[in-house]
Order: sequence, then C-alpha cells, then structure tokens
Amino acid sequence: MVSPGALRVVRCGGSALRGARAVFSADCRYLLCASGDFVKVYSVNTEETLRLMGGHADLVTGIQLNPHNHMQLYSSSLDGTIKLWDFMDGILIKTFTVGSKLLALYTPASAEDSVFVVIPKKGERDTFQLVSVKLTKGAGQDLEAKELSVVLDGVGASMKHIAFGREGAYVASVKDVNLQVYFFKRKLLNRFSLSTMKTKGGDNHFSCVVCHPTEDCIATGHADGKIRLWRNFHHRKEYTYSTLHWHHDIVMDLAFSVEGTRLLSGGVESVLVQWHNESSCQKDFLPRLGSPIEYISMSSDGALCCTLHTDNRITIINSNLRFSRSIQGLIKSRDVKTGLAVDPRTKALVLNGEPGHLQFYSLQSDQQLFSLDIVQRQYIHQAGLKQSDLVKVAFSAQGTWLATVEESEEVTDPELQLKLWFYHEEMQSFQLNTRINTPHDNHITDMCFRDMDELGDDSLILVTTGRDCVFKVWVMVEDTDPEAQQSVSWSCDFVGSYHNYQATNCCFSEDGSLLAVSFEETVTVWDSLTWDLKCTFCHPPGNIRNICFGRLTCSKYLIGATDYGFLCCWNLLTCALEWSAHLNVVVLQPDPLSEHIAAVSWLSKESSLFVFKPNEPRPIYIQRNLCKEKILLAAFVPRDEPEIISSEKYLWLRKSQLFFLTDTQELMTLSTKSLEERLTPSSKQLAVEESLPVTPFSLLLGKHRHQQAQEDIDLGKPVVHNKQEQASPAVKELLHTPAHVLPSASFLCTIFINSLLISKENKSAEEVADEVEMESEKAEDDSDEEDATEMEQEDTSHMELLGEMTCKLSKSQEKELRKIRKTDYSWISAF
Repeated sequence: MVSPGALRVVRCGGSALRGARAVFSADCRYLLCASGDFVKVYSVNTEETLRLMGGHADLVTGIQLNPHNHMQLYSSSLDGTIKLWDFMDGILIKTFTVGSKLLALYTPASAEDSVFVVIPKKGERDTFQLVSVKLTKGAGQDLEAKELSVVLDGVGASMKHIAFGREGAYVASVKDVNLQVYFFKRKLLNRFSLSTMKTKGGDNHFSCVVCHPTEDCIATGHADGKIRLWRNFHHRKEYTYSTLHWHHDIVMDLAFSVEGTRLLSGGVESVLVQWHNESSCQKDFLPRLGSPIEYISMSSDGALCCTLHTDNRITIINSNLRFSRSIQGLIKSRDVKTGLAVDPRTKALVLNGEPGHLQFYSLQSDQQLFSLDIVQRQYIHQAGLKQSDLVKVAFSAQGTWLATVEESEEVTDPELQLKLWFYHEEMQSFQLNTRINTPHDNHITDMCFRDMDELGDDSLILVTTGRDCVFKVWVMVEDTDPEAQQSVSWSCDFVGSYHNYQATNCCFSEDGSLLAVSFEETVTVWDSLTWDLKCTFCHPPGNIRNICFGRLTCSKYLIGATDYGFLCCWNLLTCALEWSAHLNVVVLQPDPLSEHIAAVSWLSKESSLFVFKPNEPRPIYIQRNLCKEKILLAAFVPRDEPEIISSEKYLWLRKSQLFFLTDTQELMTLSTKSLEERLTPSSKQLAVEESLPVTPFSLLLGKHRHQQAQEDIDLGKPVVHNKQEQASPAVKELLHTPAHVLPSASFLCTIFINSLLISKENKSAEEVADEVEMESEKAEDDSDEEDATEMEQEDTSHMELLGEMTCKLSKSQEKELRKIRKTDYSWISAF
C-alpha cells in the first residue's frame, strides 16, 4: 500500500489505445477504450478525455459493457482480475480475482452470472483456452472467482480470434488454418480446416472472426486478404462458405452492423471497406485513414462505428461511411531519434511522429496537438528502401525558432539537411525560414540554441556537432536578396575542432557565456563571444556520453557521463574534478528551473533514478527499479504553477515534472498525487442527466466569469448572480411538466419572464445610494435642521476622501444636484 504523499511511478499517457476493441456507451455519447493499465472515457462530441479509471496493476486486455446494466463496464487485465465499474461516476464496484493472466474478455447477454475469458493453459507454453468464469455474489468489494469451466482448448490469444454467435448459442474460434464452433446447448464441437498450401499467393491462415447478429453465419478474415462467410456449420461435412476479396494483405478485423446487412473490414491498406448484403459487387470505401486498422467497433444503435489504428489513433465514423471525429494519442515511432524536447510555448512534448513528421503531444489531455511535416516528402511503405527521416530537434528559449535535422538512412554517405523554422503568430504554426544542405560532412550528433531570454534575436546562436570532427556556429543575418520572403536567414559564423576528434555533445551555460563541446573522451569549454578555447576536462577511459551545465547556484559546475560508467562533476572556477561516481548513466537531464539534475542508470536489467545537486555529491533522491522497461529518454516539463509538496524529500518536483519514455514507448512520470487528484476538473464533469459538452470555449468563458467575479469582489462590488444559473423552480416546472397538462402560453409567459429577472435583493451600489438619497429627500420636509446636519456630515466625509476643500452648498442647491444626477443621459452615447 502506498502511503499518502509517497512518490508513485505512473503511466501518464502514450499507452497504446489498441489493446482491445473500443466500446460505445448505450447512448453513443461516450467511447470507452483500454489504454495501458487504465480505461479511458472519451466524449464522442468533443473528443475530450472525460474520465481515467485506474485500478489494474497491469495492461488492460478487454473491456465490455455489462449486458444487464448498460451503465456498468467489465474490464480484464494481465494482473488476473476482472473489475466491474460504474463508468459514469468512475466508481469501482467489484473486483473479481481469477488468478491467471486474462488475455481477452467476452460478456454475452445469455450468460447471466458469468463471463468468458482467455487464459494460458497450465503446463503448456503458448497454449490458451477459453474458460467460463462464474462471478460470485458477495457483500465485499474484493471477491474470489475461482470457479472456472473450460469451453475450448487451443484458442488464439487475441480477442479477435473468438466470437459469440446469435443469442450466445455458439462460440467460434480461429487459429492458424482451423475453425472451431462449439454449440452450448448440444455440447457439440465442430472443427473445420483449410489447406496450409500457399498456392498463387494465397494464405489461408485465419486472422479474425466475427458472427452475424441475427443469422447463423460466421465471417472470417485471412492473411491473404480474403473474407470467408461460413454457413451450415452445424454439420461437419455439409458446411458451405463464400468468399469476398478486396484487401491485398491481411484482414486485421471485421464487424457486422447491428441488423447484419453490412459487413465492415479493415487492414493494412488504411481503408475501411463496407460490404452490402454479403455481395462482392456491392461495397463502399472510406480511404486514406492514415494507418493500418487494428480494430473495428460498432455502436449498439448502428449510428456510429470506430476504428483503432496502429499509430495510436481512434477514428469515429458515421453510419453513412463519413468521417466524424479523430482522437490521436502518442504515435509509436519505430525509433525516437529526436529525443524528448519540450515546446516552450505549449509545454508539449515534441518527438518523432509519423515518418518525417514532428508530433506535439499534450501531456494534459494525452492527445496530439498537431503534427509538423519536416521532411515534406511522400513516405513510401516499402521494406529496404532508404528514405529521409527526422533525427534531431531543438527549440530556442522562447519557442520562436525551431531547428531540425533530417538525414537519409545511408550509413556511409548520408544526405543531410538542417532546417530553421520560425513560429508565425498569425498562422499559429512554424514556417520554414532557412534550408541548409550538407551542414556537416557526416552525421550530426547534437545541436542546441544559446538560451538567453533577456537578450534579443541578435544573441540567438545555434551550435551543431558532427562526426566530421567539427562543431559549427550558426547565426542570423539580414537577407539582402530582394526576392526573399523573410528579412533574416541563417549562415555559418564559426567552425571549431579539437585534435581531429569526433564532436559528440554540446550545451551552453545558463548565462550563455560558455559553450561545452565533447570530443570523444575530452570535454572542451569555449568562450561564446570570442570562440577561444578556455579549458579542457577528461576522465578516461570511455567517451563522453552526456554533458550539461549546472544552473542557478550551481552554475559553476559541469556534469559529464561516460560510456564506461562514470558520472563526473568538474568545477569551472578551479578547472578541477570536484567529484565522480561509478554509475552507468544512460539519461542525464537538468531541471531548467532549479539546480537539480536527474540521472537514470541501467544496470542488471534495472532502471534507477538519481536526483542530485552538483555541489552535493550525495543524491537527494534515489528510486531503485523505477520500472520494468529500460528508460531511453527523459525531460523536465515546467509546471504552470509550483506544486505544493509537504515532504522535503520531493521538493525537486515542485517547479517541474519529470517525464520519461521507455523502450516500449510508454510515457511515465513521478507524482505524489493519487489518480483522482491528478485529474483536471474538466475530466470529472461527467453527469448522467444534465451533462453538457466541455468545449474549449465553455472553459474559457467559465474562466473569464470567475476572473470577473474575483475582480468585482476585490473592488468591493456586490456580485450579481444570474437566476438562470441557479435552479429556477419556474423554469424547471416549465421544462419538466408534460405539455398536455400545461396551462396556456399567455398565462406562463409572465411567470417565465419574472423567473429570469434579477431579484431586488441584489442591487448595485448606485441603486442603493439612490434609494438612500430618496429617503433623505422625503425626510427633508419633516426635519430641515436634522437633514442639513446630515448633509453637512456627508459633505465633510466626501471632502476628507477627496483631500480637497470645497464650499458648502445650500439646501436648494442640493435638491438641484439630486435632480441632475437622476436625469438619464444615455441618449448621448448614440452620437
């Protein structure tokens, strides 16, 4: 049990959205999806993540609505548990512990108190079986579900390999070239096999199976792109099947419409195919969906369907095969060559996306903000073809400039391009400013901007290092070409080298006065104004893997990590080694807002985190066995507001949050908050009856109203509440009463209008002052002397406030002033 306030390693996003088929809610307003060890609830209308339900200790492998209560959801996981959720409120109702790893989950309506799961067969490797799990009834929340009964042996591990037939009368399973159909009432098992011979490019291996909702028909997808429709499978020898063929490669998934008149299929072509009436002649297409289709799901009313893609995207499609919505998660790139960068403008993580693209990924919404095409060439999906890809990226301190490096996959003679992009405020996007062909004669190993916030563009410098044994300094110059569209461009200003060693890393000090460049085993320090070599540091054996300067009070230190397992700290004032530690550091990441530096080591298949200050050789925080996977990249992301942290042990997380990416491309972070506390308020606004879509405009309007109300309170103004925002009884009565028992509209009109008016209790300051003056005016006829005394006191108080001396007015003059104040001069505004 994690104690309150303890540091947790949590998956914060990037998890594959295609771990299982997505599920629509019964009213088609929400889409439920498995994402890592969480279950996400998306709004179909706004694409926003409304809820994140966590409780599983491992990957979620299946989600299904409770057929007997459409407000509840079952989920299965590799942790061996089945959980029952109320997904509208995000409440965990029951946890059933099965014990074995659960690879798929099925909840047919015919099974009243049981569900079906796929588990590994004991004692046999890579063998799985379909079992029925009886869900025990009890008062507690955690229950044991050990009553299992085997239905089928030798089934596939994927949920696409098993499907339940009409009204749950039978279940079909495919594996390799074999189809099994088991009938529950008759307890009959029929097996059908196809030929294993690959003739004329055909491949009969099954890839997926789905059953017709109203007829005894089974549709199967195959590796060669064919779809077979099986009928009369109640008999082992008299079965028949027909063939549909359009896909040129494997059929990834199939789905029948609710009435069964349409069949949807998808594959690696990124095209959704709709077959009508099981005829190969009648079919429609929805092409260019972006990436191969992994899963297809249908809503219960048939109005919507969704496809889950291999690039971690969900596409919502209307029944007429028209694109409706798209939810893009973190794209799983083959290799994150750019590392993890942080966009200073949006605080989004920036890394490789689609081939040749840069993806900007929002950590708050766990969705992609936008994708920037860097290479600007058509990517050809062909094995063995050498194509250009994005390898390096760097941002300036303000985020106005972006530098990218793209190179071909050739090892000996790569084609290099350095591009400088400027952020256009009106276009709200980066636009290409300068393209430099062959900036280095060999691969570029690193690059960085000089981060000096307080200086202008004249101080902006870009440094690149390469395997051609030099580092180059690039500066902005005025473009003298009259036909040029921009006023400035970039050119090389200085080329430096050191003993013909390969340049591997570079970084600037916090004030930008020093540049550190590593040449194999040596770290060199240069003056950024004169480009004179100031000093060198070395810690043999081993080449320098990472370098960074200290910040704030530790700016006099330079940190370096070698590939022989040493972490070194040099003092720039004494030019001597301050301390060193034997640590195999694979990631070295400084916090831009504090003195802390995070180092991630990899030893004995275990990732460990060490957080330290350069002036203190002893780490302030150590986390052993950080996660199961190897950590490849890390980045500190500044917080919008400093975090309130009670423990001094975790104060290094106060200003920035540490994110790291594993070799399986899972994005993780360290947090002291529980799951519910980490959710934004907008993600909790999920009501059953009166939920409104949370749009960016509504959030902006709500924020504006809150700020306006706060300003009124600060100025001492009474806050006037809108009666419509409150629960007006008249309005509720009008909207909820049946129409045939309502009185006439003329009778209701007065009540309805009065209910929208502001009550007299909430009056502005001027109205209150006018009423006081009216009362005093009426009282003047009764007591002139008393009124004159009051007016004299009032005038004295006004004079004290204004700090000026004014003459005393007579009684008649006071009356004239009151009349002038009450006169309406609003007609002047028309002129």
